[in-house]
Amino acid sequence: MVKTDLNRPLAQNKKASHDYEIVETFEAGLVLTGTEIKSVRAGKIQLRDGFARVRNREVWLDGVHIAEYSQGNIFNHEEMRSRKLLLHKKQIILIEKRLLDAGMTFVPLKVYLKNGFAKVLMGLARGKHNYDKRESIKRKDINRELKRQLKNYQTR
Repeated sequence: MVKTDLNRPLAQNKKASHDYEIVETFEAGLVLTGTEIKSVRAGKIQLRDGFARVRNREVWLDGVHIAEYSQGNIFNHEEMRSRKLLLHKKQIILIEKRLLDAGMTFVPLKVYLKNGFAKVLMGLARGKHNYDKRESIKRKDINRELKRQLKNYQTR
């Protein structure tokens, strides 16, 4: 049996790091039905429009699309349903307090398998303005250029 990379992401939300400044990350378990986990293992999940809410001291993931399982039958899952996230009570209380701050949201960053269970890396994020996005792109370009210069300087 061939072992795969344990934390190889099945889905990533690349747009989240562009649109938001990630303040803090949390690893959460994902409550899925039988056909959902099969679709997730096949990589048929999209996190692009996903977000999480705290309702009744529980965290719910909304806006995540998991495609129907092709070999499923009449018991196939609903594609856009709310899914419960498994977090510790202290983490939920902390997230609930942080979400009350202006401009904060809770977004999924990536989904991966860990010991056979689906995990989602969630990020507490603050929205960026256009000038913030330009600033971060400029900073990345400067860092890339510095690394290139250091590499050329060290090889001489």
